[in-house]
Amino acid sequence: MIRKKLAAVTAAAALMLTMTACESTESSADSDGGTPYIAIVSKGFQHQFWQAVKQGADQAAEEFGVEITFEGPDKETNVDQQIQMLTTALGKNPSAIGFAALDSQAATPLLEEAKSKDIPVVAFDSGVDSDIPVATATTDNKAAAAEAARQLADLIGGKGKIAVIAHDQTSKSGTDRRDGFLEWIEENAPDIEVVDVQYGDGDQLKSTDAAKAIIAAHPDLAGMYGTNEGSAIGVVNAVKELNLKGKLTIVGFDSGKAQIDAIKDGTMAGAVTQNPVGIGYETVKAAVAASKGESVEKVIDTGFFWYDAENIDSDEIKPNLYE
Repeated sequence: MIRKKLAAVTAAAALMLTMTACESTESSADSDGGTPYIAIVSKGFQHQFWQAVKQGADQAAEEFGVEITFEGPDKETNVDQQIQMLTTALGKNPSAIGFAALDSQAATPLLEEAKSKDIPVVAFDSGVDSDIPVATATTDNKAAAAEAARQLADLIGGKGKIAVIAHDQTSKSGTDRRDGFLEWIEENAPDIEVVDVQYGDGDQLKSTDAAKAIIAAHPDLAGMYGTNEGSAIGVVNAVKELNLKGKLTIVGFDSGKAQIDAIKDGTMAGAVTQNPVGIGYETVKAAVAASKGESVEKVIDTGFFWYDAENIDSDEIKPNLYE
């Protein structure tokens, strides 16, 4: 009899513990379910540009009451690493995903998976060659690159040889920043010859080596254009190492302390800056709206500005520069 009573007590205690655990789990699940989760998968994380994008995303997350994660591969050439990050993000069943594709073709199967799970995707910075993203928060990279071309053409007097150091030829932003520049030169500057386009993967060392090789092959080069922060700083470093400051005109894209310093000391003529904080903010804002079934603009133009030594400290430009 005693054994039966002990067994009954033990069973009752176990049942109570099970019920308590279930209530605790349910409570935790309810709590988690109360805060929408949005996964942000970026093209990178190391460059100051992406840190500024994250800053804007964090601002929007706080304002709209959502939880976000923000991650990107170690280098902007690590497509496989980014695809794995996107795979992991999908496995968490987020309310929405923000995605800046390094290679939009490689990401297509995962975007299809997101669609099948009714997880809205908001592309940012670099568009995706797909109709799956409900919106794209981005700079008009072709228009911005055309502005860089116009500025360089003016700076070298509308004639001479120039070259381009691009960051990649797979992402939409990479191709648009290259093509927007080249197309403007072809259509508007008949006396300017583009002698070479090389790719440095956005890496400063690779971009420096590429720039030095071009300069060696074309010692009469008048100007160079770098399509992102790493590309532009690579050109700056090449010019400094070869003692060509003041002899070769450099224009760039993006911001960052090194570019700001190069413009202030006269090594670089100027650059086009995006609105990275705005890109991050608008990405999360659109993701929140899409997760609620609300309509969003298909393309969210976050703007760009040309900055140089004359306006770099102005009230209009300063908020759009990041160090």
